[in-house]
Amino acid sequence: MKKINSIFIVDDDPIMVFGIRKMLNSIECNTISTFGNGKLAIDGIKKAMNDGNPVPEIIFLDINMPIMDGWQFLEDFVELPIKEKVRINIVTSSIDPIDHQNWANYNERTHHMISFNTKPVSRAEIIDITRPVE
Repeated sequence: MKKINSIFIVDDDPIMVFGIRKMLNSIECNTISTFGNGKLAIDGIKKAMNDGNPVPEIIFLDINMPIMDGWQFLEDFVELPIKEKVRINIVTSSIDPIDHQNWANYNERTHHMISFNTKPVSRAEIIDITRPVE
């Protein structure tokens, strides 16, 4: 598998962040950055773009967070002029049908690959959903 340059984990639950980081130990990646809400993550992506640095290839995204939730993050993210395809893994405990509708809506609006995953995510799932989009 191709080495990943950057992974972002956007989740306000430190236990979930710890679990994802632990499962990512088997993935070859230069940097794994964590953000406690969508605003911090979108600011990090915009800063990388302004500095001429690559955006993350993989994003793990929680839906329910303070300040800026996952849907608000996606609203801003899909408007950014990012040519590369980014794999965005929504990781949530939500079973609300509206969340599935939102996910389908964002999939139609962007060229990025957005998947909907239910917590907890297994190690096998992590390996499968941590492949860069070609």
